[in-house]
Amino acid sequence: MPEPTSPRVWRPRRLLVTRAARGFAHGRAMVERAAALGTEIVELSGDRLTLDLPSDPARAYAEAKATLAVVVAPPSRRRFQPIPPSADWRVDLAQGCPAHCSYCYLAGSLTGPPITRAYANLDEIVDTIPAYVGQGQITSRSRARAHEGTTFEASCYTDPLAIEPVTGSLAALISWFGAAGLDAALRFTTKFADVAPLLGLAHAGRTRMRVSLNPALFARYEGGTARVADRLIAMRRMADAGYPIGLTIAPIIAAEGWQAAYGGLIADVATALDGAADVDLTVELITHRFTEGSKATLDSWYPGSALDMSAANRIEKRTKFGTSKQVYDLPTMKALRTFFYDTIAAQLPDARILYWT
Repeated sequence: MPEPTSPRVWRPRRLLVTRAARGFAHGRAMVERAAALGTEIVELSGDRLTLDLPSDPARAYAEAKATLAVVVAPPSRRRFQPIPPSADWRVDLAQGCPAHCSYCYLAGSLTGPPITRAYANLDEIVDTIPAYVGQGQITSRSRARAHEGTTFEASCYTDPLAIEPVTGSLAALISWFGAAGLDAALRFTTKFADVAPLLGLAHAGRTRMRVSLNPALFARYEGGTARVADRLIAMRRMADAGYPIGLTIAPIIAAEGWQAAYGGLIADVATALDGAADVDLTVELITHRFTEGSKATLDSWYPGSALDMSAANRIEKRTKFGTSKQVYDLPTMKALRTFFYDTIAAQLPDARILYWT
């Protein structure tokens, strides 16, 4: 197995910490870790984030992406929401992500400058979890996944591993699930590779780490993330440490050359896991989609991106919330689905595909 390269670690240039966040030990610990990394610390006098951003949109985006705010999660964030088809409940450790993915699905759902907000009141968030165990309607009611117990997804609005060097929140949550003795499981997905701090944790097999992958052909759309090869090494290291693991192949992009590109990616996964013992591997397959709002935001963030967000091979799909999104048309979807199911069955015969969307 190849040795990992020095992992890409995000170091925010500036950390804003609110007055309320400084009242929590976890919030103060984030400030201390950021200061040790050489980050500029700005202690706000109140609880409102004051962002002195440049008027130029490109510079404002860059400044926002380099900023981490330590805030207190409001009560609404501690009322967990279902997150189908991934998990029963969403548990938020933060909001926002430091990566620069030009297809970012968060672009249409987060408002304001794209700074990352990490929650200082982790203990309050954790204290909420037991009340939701046994109450899920998504995976815990699924015959194929009931053995997972009630599932909690930690990467709906962030990449928790990306910000872990400052927050420490992911390790704390993994350790909590490992010790809680509940019929419940934590899940997170990541485009980063610095898993060393997680390898020795007493996780008790109650956390599934998934790597979010796209082949090299489309890696140009994932700025600021770890190399795909390093993500695969990280996945293998987590498997060797006894963690259940998974692939989140997303977003699947039906651009020219996609068959060879994704075929090579799945072959690389098989190579990375060759010789690993007792691997518990799942696969989640998510095709590229976007809304008009997210397209407008992404066009402003990444002008000149080569990512195809035209109407070609697309149809409009209504959501349960009354909004619409652009997804691939039925012939394209059928070709993609057939390819992935067949290729995964051949290359990764022990993997379980959880869903296609």
